[in-house]
Amino acid sequence: MTENQSMRRGRPGYDRQGILDVAVAAFNEFGYDATSMGVLADRLGLSKSAIYHHFASKDEILEQALDTALSGLESVVADAARPELAEGGTGERAAERLDRVLRGAVHVLVEQLPSVTLLLRVRGNTDVERRALSRRRDFDKRVTALVAEAQREGSLRSDIDASVVSRLAFGMINSIVEWYRPGGRENADGLADDVIAIALDGLRMPTSNRVEELLG
Repeated sequence: MTENQSMRRGRPGYDRQGILDVAVAAFNEFGYDATSMGVLADRLGLSKSAIYHHFASKDEILEQALDTALSGLESVVADAARPELAEGGTGERAAERLDRVLRGAVHVLVEQLPSVTLLLRVRGNTDVERRALSRRRDFDKRVTALVAEAQREGSLRSDIDASVVSRLAFGMINSIVEWYRPGGRENADGLADDVIAIALDGLRMPTSNRVEELLG
């Protein structure tokens, strides 16, 4: 092991990511404000100085955890705006990009469950939390704009306000953190299919054949 690797690892058994994982679990269990560096040190079996070797403060740990969740969500929206990522490379409608955003958000939630859970619990009590909430609001605005675009192109019904559609869809996605357990019957793909079936398919404008069926 090189000297730099030794510096990164600190005490045996915990590197920076390991400390972050334990800290996020503690924040989710006890609440961020109630979790002191002393609590983290006890849970890790380290001295506080060993934690400070990796993180300058508790706020830095929180910021790193929230950035993990937010960066994942932001990349989902950014990728949806890139037509070369669509099947066939061109001609993707807004509703199809919205489909990808919702599916991608479910995958981020499943893959980064502790960090997303923490993000959904912040209330803006610190500068770190306020910056995170600002980024989350920007994400919400971009999703709402995509919903509105899909409505204008005629892919989604337009009798429901775009911001309401966005909030309801992500209210359902966000609720997954309350009951989802890794290793259960549902995987990310299955959950994403379920979300699309309930949230998005119910909003889609019916095809001409479907209209005829509905009219009898």
